[in-house]
Amino acid sequence: MEDMEDDCFVLNDDYNHNSASGQVLYLRNELSDVPQPLSISPGLGMRDVAVRENHSKVCSTSSSGLKFMDSDSSSVSSDTSETDSPSSASIAGKLTLNSASKFLMNAMTEEDYRTTYWPNLEKAIDHLLIQNPMDHISISYEQIYSCVYKCVCQQHSELLYKDLMLKITTHLQQVSSDLQISPPGNFIENFNIALTRYTDALQCIVPVFIYMNKFYIETKLNRDLREDLMKLFTDNVAEKHVNTLIPLLLEAHSMPFQVRPSTMASVVKGLYTLWPDWAHLAPAVFSGFIPQINPPTVESQLSDYAACDQKLQMELSLNGFPRGDQSRKRASEESA
Repeated sequence: MEDMEDDCFVLNDDYNHNSASGQVLYLRNELSDVPQPLSISPGLGMRDVAVRENHSKVCSTSSSGLKFMDSDSSSVSSDTSETDSPSSASIAGKLTLNSASKFLMNAMTEEDYRTTYWPNLEKAIDHLLIQNPMDHISISYEQIYSCVYKCVCQQHSELLYKDLMLKITTHLQQVSSDLQISPPGNFIENFNIALTRYTDALQCIVPVFIYMNKFYIETKLNRDLREDLMKLFTDNVAEKHVNTLIPLLLEAHSMPFQVRPSTMASVVKGLYTLWPDWAHLAPAVFSGFIPQINPPTVESQLSDYAACDQKLQMELSLNGFPRGDQSRKRASEESA
């Protein structure tokens, strides 16, 4: 019994377990009956000291174990038991292992991308590129965005970008082949359909790939997704057929209403958006729809402008657009 008492720590403190003179812990060892002071850092509580002392003494204690006792109650303290609360190091280790295991379980391999994610994205892109405005196709944009988000987060941005560009390039090559066999009388109309359908599809494709655009294309490539996709149309469709398209536009411009004005405006504005230098191939056509194509008006050339207007009026008159009876005023002017 005396051996057990000699192995015990005796805490001389007040009722709140705080020493009156800066928290001093007295240790009674087996060599001397005089308590030996052991200073405690003021920033540490009694619970921390007990845990540290218990950890450092665990190998040198008797078989009965250590007992931490109060001077007030002389009872065993239950707050310092190692089984009450695990150490912070063990908790951090468990959290790290759990996080790592969850990451490995959720990791997307390249095979997963090829067999699961990209086929779903490819199918959705096909629907967006070839859909008819009159047809209704149900597409979940939330699922497409979710797939893109997961691919980017799993470090497959470069692979996703290359597959997207290859997919759209293949589609545009087919569009160019279809225009190649289009008859001249319908070429302007068919080109307008292809351009309009493609730009409408981009209004859906670009937003769902915005996460890839923000964190890969803009950050690493210093480009923009929409500009890259429009350049694909320029390189694979417009540039291959512009030499066929410009003469047809000049012919349609010389014969009013041969092509619908809305179609003419759409094609001319579309070509100017793709490549502004194409306006120099037919300034007379582009100036009718795009401002500031022609040079600014010069006062010394007013007579030349008047001659051009008279020539235009004469051509319209010869093509079946009479000016009417110019000897009388309009009915509204007479009533006024």
